[in-house]
Amino acid sequence: MPESTAVRKVAMLTAGGLAPCLSSAVGGLIERYTEIAPEVEIIGYLDGYAGLLTGRSVTVTPELRSTASRLHRFGGSPIGNSRVKLTNVADCVKRGLVQEGQDPLHVAAQQLTRDGVDVLHTIGGDDTNTSAADLAAYLAGNDYELTVVGLPKTVDNDIVPVRQSLGAWTAAEQGSIYARNIIAEHSSNPRMLIVHEVMGRHCGWLTAATARAYRRWLAAQEWAPEIGLDPRRWDVHAVYLPEQKIDLDAEAGRLRSVMDATGCVNIFLSEGAGVDSVVAEMEEAGEEIPRDPFGHVKIDKINPGAWFADQFAARVGAEKVMVQKSGYYSRSAAAGGDDLRLIKSCTDLAVECALRHEGGLIGHDEEHGGRLRAIEFERVKGGKAFDPSTPWFADLLGAIGQPVS
Repeated sequence: MPESTAVRKVAMLTAGGLAPCLSSAVGGLIERYTEIAPEVEIIGYLDGYAGLLTGRSVTVTPELRSTASRLHRFGGSPIGNSRVKLTNVADCVKRGLVQEGQDPLHVAAQQLTRDGVDVLHTIGGDDTNTSAADLAAYLAGNDYELTVVGLPKTVDNDIVPVRQSLGAWTAAEQGSIYARNIIAEHSSNPRMLIVHEVMGRHCGWLTAATARAYRRWLAAQEWAPEIGLDPRRWDVHAVYLPEQKIDLDAEAGRLRSVMDATGCVNIFLSEGAGVDSVVAEMEEAGEEIPRDPFGHVKIDKINPGAWFADQFAARVGAEKVMVQKSGYYSRSAAAGGDDLRLIKSCTDLAVECALRHEGGLIGHDEEHGGRLRAIEFERVKGGKAFDPSTPWFADLLGAIGQPVS
């Protein structure tokens, strides 16, 4: 599309799982268009790509433009989400999103054309934006004059090559708040084993960042060990990530010593840390592995936290075991201060790129010196690993078992 062509109408959609940024990102886009291009019409497709395929949308009215700031105060997404892979034709047909024989990419392109959309903003994680990449490639290859500008959402912070995904900072802080109450349960029974399962399919960043935020809170408290309010009992005793090799026997021995000394063990576990082992056991038993439309194992169906608890309970001498998952609590929160600032910078640039028809995923590009830019969709992928040798995480691991300060 020539740069001189004016943008008349834009559409937004949010897709994939929730993160503490979706509502704010929608609000930020509306605010920025209203500030610098109020003549541009805005619609939102309902329930992500499902709404795009079925033609369900809502128009952003002048009244909504004037009150868009309220969206920053809420979690979730005002326009709804879904998990739809545009190249998974069989799944789209099965769910009634397209008819037998239809290509979902073609159906999406036709709907955008009927709606007169010049720019599509996709707000989502790696799956959402790889679908956006597929759609952008289809549009370009079939002479559709439409620009796709994405925003990176994921609590895992695992999008290549984006330095910091929208919502991840808030998810870590919310997970640490959740942990304060869960770890208080150590006082409900002698020799208590608590597993705090944190989201993170392939990447341990969120678990590591959640543990760091929790220990910062721990260090800021005043204690009364003489009556049992002992920071050792509230501490994080183990952090397990997908990127680490876990020696279960060695860890069981170490944690048994912790249990004997403090009367409890608290583990922060990335849900992806145990998936391969759980899947192997299920396959050996002939059980079906539940997967989503993108082919990912449905982690909430296989319960890695329960698997780890089973591995450790007897070996550490636990009398009672509790597994708690902070994922839905943390991912549904409203964006915190750090994320609000990041969202603002990204939505502002997204609108500027849209108005000059520059497609891509907006983010700080780790392969371009960390510069905030429209990252080419073909370079975007998921599964970015967290480096356990990162200094702040190495310091965190080194502090486990040491006095809280």
